[in-house]
Amino acid sequence: MTLTLLPLGTGNAFSAERHSCCNALVHDEDGARAVLLIDCPHPLRKVLRDAAQVQGFALDIADVTACALTHLHADHASGVEGFLWFSRFVLGTKGTLALHDDVRARLWDGHLAGGMEQLLGEDGTTTHLTLDDVAACVRLTEQAPVRLGPFSVELRRTRHHIPTFALRVRAGGASVAFSADTAFDPSLIAWLLEADLAVHEAGHGYGHTPLEALAALPEADRAHMRLTHLGDEVDRAALPIAPLEEGRAIVVDELKGKGAPRATVQHEQR
Repeated sequence: MTLTLLPLGTGNAFSAERHSCCNALVHDEDGARAVLLIDCPHPLRKVLRDAAQVQGFALDIADVTACALTHLHADHASGVEGFLWFSRFVLGTKGTLALHDDVRARLWDGHLAGGMEQLLGEDGTTTHLTLDDVAACVRLTEQAPVRLGPFSVELRRTRHHIPTFALRVRAGGASVAFSADTAFDPSLIAWLLEADLAVHEAGHGYGHTPLEALAALPEADRAHMRLTHLGDEVDRAALPIAPLEEGRAIVVDELKGKGAPRATVQHEQR
């Protein structure tokens, strides 16, 4: 049984060199594979293919158990339409989306409906669609973990421009946490560091976390983290925390017992 983190995209919204920030968690047990997408940028099939080829295996939408959305900014959610249409027209099923109610509230009317709300039939009739017609939605909450196949998913709200949620995912005996987009938040970092591996953004501008703030964290905490959502101008070789690299998988089970066993960042009152 293994849990592997496969970085699919590590760039920010303006990157010309890398795919937008997203990841895949791959759980293998007794020859069975489950894949949890963390966010869903366009072009999703190429994003999956490019990363998987580095590892020497195939990965496509048909392999995806579910897609967990942290928020609706385009660099994290622009591939949802393609994910759902491919699932419907090619696979003959509904793609599974896992999301908080506050993300779902704007997903259809504010993001997808313009390209998905109706289909023209060969007889000229129009079929009107809703989100539930094209997606199997699983409700994620901040109150309790939710099961998605072999994955258990927990949420925590972040400090960002629109409703955004960090994720902590466990499968088997290993766990990975994702900050999603967020302003610097020591209490969130402490929550993330309870996982075996914490993936944190280092984005640009207000509503994101500056590299300087992460560089000031204790060494044990920095060793327990990987960076993503980086601009093209960032010198990745000089970073104070190792960055994720697209297609370079991390076997999370091998990290258990390494790095910081508990967060040393102090919680603060929110």
